[in-house]
Amino acid sequence: MIDLQRLVEDARHDGVGKLVVGAVVHDGDRVLILRRSAADDFLPGIEELPSGGVEDGEDLLGALARELAEEIGLPALPRLDPGFVASFDYVSGSGRRARQYTFALPYDGGPITLSAEHEAHRWISRAELAASDLTEESTRTLREFFDSGVSRRGPGSGSR
Repeated sequence: MIDLQRLVEDARHDGVGKLVVGAVVHDGDRVLILRRSAADDFLPGIEELPSGGVEDGEDLLGALARELAEEIGLPALPRLDPGFVASFDYVSGSGRRARQYTFALPYDGGPITLSAEHEAHRWISRAELAASDLTEESTRTLREFFDSGVSRRGPGSGSR
């Protein structure tokens, strides 16, 4: 089981000023990626995983549920795939050191409804990673996900 409080404490101990959560939404062999709007002022046109900042007073899972609702219209947080969490640090647009924790969760088959922040979505397999416009950090996260074996279990299998 993932100790979410420990993740937050570790980030604070490391001097991280901003926490971000992300999701590897998968249907077994493929993962959902989003394309940022070309009109967006932060990384326009890149492909990314659903993600966003943790707001004051939110815990990691609360922030993840809110971001998934906002970015892809997911009405409720599905069960996380046990044990998968990846992280990376970066400098945010505001210049603060940020750490993104990315969790895996199975796709429930519902419609994907994008926010104005994103103009498109698609599903990609491991073989398609190299041809994507994902950042280096997101590509590394997806490689970790595919290497973890979660994708081979299929959507929802082994979930809590």
